Amino acid sequence: MKKLLLVIDMQKAFINENTNFLIDKIRDLLNNDYFDKIAFTKFINYSDSYFVKKMNYKRCMDKNDCEIVIDTLDNKVLEKGKYSVFNDEFRDYIMENKISEIYLAGVDTDACVLSTAFDLFENGYDVYVLKDYCASSGGISYHEAAISILKRNIGKKQVI
Repeated sequence: MKKLLLVIDMQKAFINENTNFLIDKIRDLLNNDYFDKIAFTKFINYSDSYFVKKMNYKRCMDKNDCEIVIDTLDNKVLEKGKYSVFNDEFRDYIMENKISEIYLAGVDTDACVLSTAFDLFENGYDVYVLKDYCASSGGISYHEAAISILKRNIGKKQVI
């Protein structure tokens, strides 16, 4: 039974006064021997994405915005162009490494963390959201709302 810590979108574009505190907290978490594997996600936006077309969101289109603010060391970095990291590459990574539990940390609780948690839950994975290691760049109210939604939809015991 292997445990994966999945650090979601700790990128320059998402670090602000609401999320900055996570950098040190997650760095400390990376040194925890509880996890067998650690992986990071990186959101990359494209000019033809719905983020641009529907929301006029143009961040994460250049190298500076996309830079992960925590040293990923030799850990896997999974690139994605959507909220959730759940795709064939991630599914293969889970299978190859015999991952049985997935712990989520990072930003944004109300978007990428939420979407990834839902996808993992709906596809039968044992997923946990580390609520004190997540935040929303939009502020605490978005984070708290997402935590409430997660507790209701994936289970109170899955949000720790």
